Amino acid sequence: MTEVRAHRVILAVDDDAANLAILDRSLSSEYTLKLATNGLLALQLAEKFKPDLILLDVTMPGLDGYEVCRRLKNDERTRPIPVIFVTAHDEESEETQGLELGAVDYLTKPINPAIVRARVRTHLALYDQNRELDTLVRERTHELEDTRLQIIRCLGHAAEYRDNETGLHVLRMSAYSQCIAKAYGVGTTYAELVLSAAPMHDIGKIGIPDHILLKPGKLDEEEWNIMRRHPGIGALIIGEQRSELLQLAKTAALTHHEKWDGTGYPNTLAGDAIPLIGRIVAVADVFDALTTKRPYKEAWPLPRALALISEERGRHFEPAMVDAFDAGLEDILRIKERYREG
Repeated sequence: MTEVRAHRVILAVDDDAANLAILDRSLSSEYTLKLATNGLLALQLAEKFKPDLILLDVTMPGLDGYEVCRRLKNDERTRPIPVIFVTAHDEESEETQGLELGAVDYLTKPINPAIVRARVRTHLALYDQNRELDTLVRERTHELEDTRLQIIRCLGHAAEYRDNETGLHVLRMSAYSQCIAKAYGVGTTYAELVLSAAPMHDIGKIGIPDHILLKPGKLDEEEWNIMRRHPGIGALIIGEQRSELLQLAKTAALTHHEKWDGTGYPNTLAGDAIPLIGRIVAVADVFDALTTKRPYKEAWPLPRALALISEERGRHFEPAMVDAFDAGLEDILRIKERYREG
């Protein structure tokens, strides 16, 4: 639930001291009043005290009420505060202008204390209800996002458990991918998306027969051709989605076996034609594959794995992505240790 202040704060703004005195007498028994005689002071008090409601005169020297309201609504810190215009004019055009700027109501002068109190109570109640609703929507949205992330991770684990006894590959390489993305210089939001999307990179392995996926030796040409289908299968499994996260997961599934020099699969993309998520996951996936035991190979010693990553700079991997991998290596090794196999 949204916390409501025990004593609500009302900001009253009017260049006429007599009108401010009427508002003060009308409301001070129920609310804490902050008074401003001009628009600039009103903006300063609004930022300082974050009032629960603002009573705003329209006609003032300097910044008039419309301009003050416009600035309040353009500032995310004060945008949600309900504004009631108080004016000596009752022309429909002026009322319309105020409401279009974001005001919630209009009161006309001379000020009637009973009407002011009633309108203030009503709009404070609506303000509280709207804040509670916003809080509930955020909570439910967060719960849905958490559920979606759990489903994505479960699907990633489902694919990995077919050829990896512990499924820790998903945890390692998604954390590796986020680390590399950060070192590459992407924003925090994109790096979080990478962390959440990367577990789906091998979801297409669900469509590969066990006798190929679990074969302890080298695949023959026919088997290899079947194995190379898993990026496309993964993209088909995820399908067309509106979610940015799932779109990124689909791209990771489809492009993480592309190579910087154009010799990868399934579409032989090269250079910057390979989406960023594919270039990131490629390095993370290969590093983890090299340094862990697989049905077809033993784990490589760390120096040998690092040497190969370096050798593939400009061939398998984007040069700048290898630089990012090197820059994040200390964190990557900590992740490797945290999710170490058995």
